[in-house]
Amino acid sequence: MRIHLTSVFVDDQAKALRFYTEVLGFVKKHDVPVGEQDRWLTVVSADEPDGTELLLEPAGHPAVKPYRDALTEDGIPLAQFTVDDVHAEYERMRALGVRFTQEPLEAGPVTTAVFDDTCGNLIQISTRPR
Repeated sequence: MRIHLTSVFVDDQAKALRFYTEVLGFVKKHDVPVGEQDRWLTVVSADEPDGTELLLEPAGHPAVKPYRDALTEDGIPLAQFTVDDVHAEYERMRALGVRFTQEPLEAGPVTTAVFDDTCGNLIQISTRPR
């Protein structure tokens, strides 16, 4: 068993695609129209183009808003991505205008930071445990 696809709910797929590719550095994998305005829109790591896909899923279901609002209010990230150096990514992303809700924090064998993805989610970046 492997994880092939996971998702984050986004308010605006076009805005999310720009943020996830231009700011975070992912690359678009699939972009297929679904219905009148939605798309099957996935991104992958530039380093692993055949790796796990992230679906930028429309946040239209009525349960999404209260769920995401509760997570955001409590400061809980919806997803987590691994980076080589949290401090370097924090500085790079801040220079691009990304708003962080948690600065880099050493937590035992990992360092984490949390940012707002501009699409309705908090996302955590972390290093791999040493």
